[in-house]
Amino acid sequence: MVSSKRGAAADNGRGSSSSSAHLHTLHQRLKHALSLGTTRLCDDKDRKWKCTDIEIQRHVVRSLAAFLGSTSGHASHHRLLKDSLADIVEALVWIVQCKSEAIVDLINPLSSLLCSNNLEVATSSATALNVIFSNLSVKREKEVWEIVKESKTVIQICRIMQEFLGGTLPIENFQETASLLYTILWRWPPSRYSVWNDTILMKALEDSCIKSVVSTKVVVLKLYSALALCNKVAKELLDNGETILPMMVYSMGCSEPLSVRIEGFRLAQHLAADEQQCIKMTSICSGPLTEAIIGGMRVWSLGSGKVANDQMCLLDEACRLALITRWPGEHHNCVWVQGIDKVLLDLLLENFHKEHPLSSEEQISIAQEGLDTNFLLALRPYIWEILGWLAVHCTKDFRPSTYQNELYIDMLITCACLSFVEAICKGCKTCENDDTSRSESSSRAVLVMMHSGSTYIASKVRLILSRVLEPKGNEYLKRLLHLLEYASSTNNFGSLNIPKTVIELVGLTCYSGLPQYQKNVIRDDGMKTLVTFIRRCLSNQVCIRRRSFASHLHNNVFYERTCCWMTKEEWEGKDALLFYSLWGLAELVQHSSDRNHTKSHLVKTVQDVLDNVYAPGPRWLAAHILSYFGVYGFPSKHDKGFVKALEDKEHTDLQLFFANGDSVSAHKIILAVRCPSLLPTEQFPHNAKITDKFSVRDIPEMLQKEVRLSAHVDQQALLKLLDYVYFGYLEAGEELARKLKTLAKSCNLQPLFLMLCRKIPSWGTPIPSSDLTEALGPAGFQFADVILEAKGTEQMPWACSFCSLLVPHMHAHKIILWSSCNYLRALFQSGMQESHSQTIKVPVGWEALIKLVQFFYSSELPNPPFGCLWDNMDIKERLFELKPYVELYWLAEFWILEDVQEACFKILLSCLDSDRQLAVEVIKLAASFSLWKLAEVAAGYMAPLYHKLQESGGLEDLDELLIDLVRDASVRLSQERGNLSR
Repeated sequence: MVSSKRGAAADNGRGSSSSSAHLHTLHQRLKHALSLGTTRLCDDKDRKWKCTDIEIQRHVVRSLAAFLGSTSGHASHHRLLKDSLADIVEALVWIVQCKSEAIVDLINPLSSLLCSNNLEVATSSATALNVIFSNLSVKREKEVWEIVKESKTVIQICRIMQEFLGGTLPIENFQETASLLYTILWRWPPSRYSVWNDTILMKALEDSCIKSVVSTKVVVLKLYSALALCNKVAKELLDNGETILPMMVYSMGCSEPLSVRIEGFRLAQHLAADEQQCIKMTSICSGPLTEAIIGGMRVWSLGSGKVANDQMCLLDEACRLALITRWPGEHHNCVWVQGIDKVLLDLLLENFHKEHPLSSEEQISIAQEGLDTNFLLALRPYIWEILGWLAVHCTKDFRPSTYQNELYIDMLITCACLSFVEAICKGCKTCENDDTSRSESSSRAVLVMMHSGSTYIASKVRLILSRVLEPKGNEYLKRLLHLLEYASSTNNFGSLNIPKTVIELVGLTCYSGLPQYQKNVIRDDGMKTLVTFIRRCLSNQVCIRRRSFASHLHNNVFYERTCCWMTKEEWEGKDALLFYSLWGLAELVQHSSDRNHTKSHLVKTVQDVLDNVYAPGPRWLAAHILSYFGVYGFPSKHDKGFVKALEDKEHTDLQLFFANGDSVSAHKIILAVRCPSLLPTEQFPHNAKITDKFSVRDIPEMLQKEVRLSAHVDQQALLKLLDYVYFGYLEAGEELARKLKTLAKSCNLQPLFLMLCRKIPSWGTPIPSSDLTEALGPAGFQFADVILEAKGTEQMPWACSFCSLLVPHMHAHKIILWSSCNYLRALFQSGMQESHSQTIKVPVGWEALIKLVQFFYSSELPNPPFGCLWDNMDIKERLFELKPYVELYWLAEFWILEDVQEACFKILLSCLDSDRQLAVEVIKLAASFSLWKLAEVAAGYMAPLYHKLQESGGLEDLDELLIDLVRDASVRLSQERGNLSR
């Protein structure tokens, strides 16, 4: 027994000795490899690793990977590694800077060292990985992410950080590890989901940010910012805003070091990256948030002399966050109360301390002198941008005297007007640089201030601009018109200097808003030039967003690295040239006395905008222009509204009686959603609560079928109003339009009233929605007259909110189904038994039925989950999400729903693109529905995996027909690759 133990011990000793010898051999090979790249400097004692030979670099990386990979369990490893650590780090830095592809081979062994008991080794490994990931080329990101996933690097990092936050690790190790995690979260969106769902880590981070030292606070705030690049995380952070927001706002405060404040501002920018989230954030902490913003923008004045680099960085971040003024909310009143006008003026004019009134000449002189000093020049685009947004969201009765000295606002407007005139005076010869950004932003600020909701600001900017332009206004105008006419010609349009042309268009639009210049613009063919620009933009395939040339709006880290964001399109749309051309035309058309001469060409051009552009701003401007030609609304070839419904009297369920006894037929559900004022509340309670369970057949008996209108309601005007409700637009002459104006206001149809008043819409005004999904809720249930019954659901238990039926179903409205689906229209008109039934059995599952009904009511098919949520689903979960689209793809063929079929096909292709492994399940599902086109597509995705699937048994569940499809696709792929290699 004893001899046995001694023998085992001896064997272990010999094994350990052999392994240790091997480790020393690997270490010697590493030292030799490192020596090949070491360069001696003038002093023989100084050595520097510097080698551009790719083979030596690869040799070093392979030697290091072998050494690190064989160190597990060796006590001697730490001494050997420590002896060479300086040389290793120096070599790694150089190789990374050379962007050597060989460096990727180190990721696995370095990841294994993150959990080393030797803190120096673990910290150095984190540092090395951070350097590698930070310098990684975009083309290698996907490959490296697979290595990171396989080595479970993120999981290891989270465990290490939990140990530190539990108080067992030194701060240096935590900072390097957290910095590595930040780099991973920033570069690879799929990593964010698992980190965010680590509740222990997130709770510990929350606690540490409040209690920790400065350096830890900085890295924790950076981690939150990286996580908030994911929209889902940002939303959940705001949902728990009572915790995260006070911590964030405190970190932005004046009592914190600049490094902490900067990261606090960056986190706030990520959390308020769209309108909904901004409104949510400001509703929780608008006062403290705006106080922090104003404090950050005042930081320069707390020092003396030149602004330091770190102060300038804080100023930049504070100004970026102040751009939340582009959205409405409680924060607007707060920034005025806290003196935003004085802060902006201080950032423009370094030594402006006057409080008493100044004459207009004095204001212009002082403003020009201050601008010429070029004080904080880099911040001027932000200043103009913020000033413009503040003006956009001012109310009609806004007066600066309510908050501060009127002189501050007047001086800001004067500075903006002077910058605007300087831009058009120069001819905007600058290319895409900071000068262009300043010129564009100041010109745009003047334009939006001219259209401010505030009577004071709108009138003041027109007055000051007129004075600033007085000496050479007509000369500048003539030049603008000449430049734009030249730019709009066919030969020059493709080679435009976009920023320069945008500034010229904004300038022309500003001129068009000044009465003394309007006749000159029209006389010199300004309208013709703008119409030509619009036509060129519509036929041009390249759209230039403002963000692409306005450098102060760039935030590449955010816009290039976000995930799970599906924000609505910006109000001005994708094409800045088109937007400003329409705005200029909208200004001029109201002053043209010869509209009939240009009617045909102009109306066709504007109608093309409504047919082909979906952004709210361009569509509103187009609708405004059409109102001068008797068309009020948004006519579009893609949206025919309920034309067929209004023409068909058989399926109407409501009569509107005029005082003279005449009547018009309508549909209760359409009026309930689009014009509820026509349904008296005593007869049709719009907000009725469902307190009892009803049968669908009980509902029609509960409702009145007639409404008698007041004698004050003009019959012709109401008929036209119904055209707008059903079709989305109406046509009327001037006299009838005046009657309609009163009726539209009474019916609370604000968009129609705005068009009838011919007012250019305020920035951000939404387009009237054609979406009828509101009818699927409690307000629409009282008008439901049919049930759509699914064949089952995979999610149990199931219950209806409105009735006691146990089978999965939806309460719907025949008129909407009738208008949205040719098959159902034919069914309802057939006279067969099904046409009178109150239940229609739809041969798809509940999950598919929900999406189908959503399409009928909104003309849009809901998308499956995307981003982090999709990336972190397993095959079974992904298939559950895809199955409804396969069912609808099949149903659409029989129900003649081409749009649904096309949308489903695109969604399925997109999902297969993201995960080829899904193709095995999709091909089986497609075959079960006899969808052979889809089966062939899935086979194409399986083709590169054919041999691997064959060896692993992945094809065993497929029948011979499907295996043949995959085999044929694989053969075709091999042949195509062979042809390409010849």
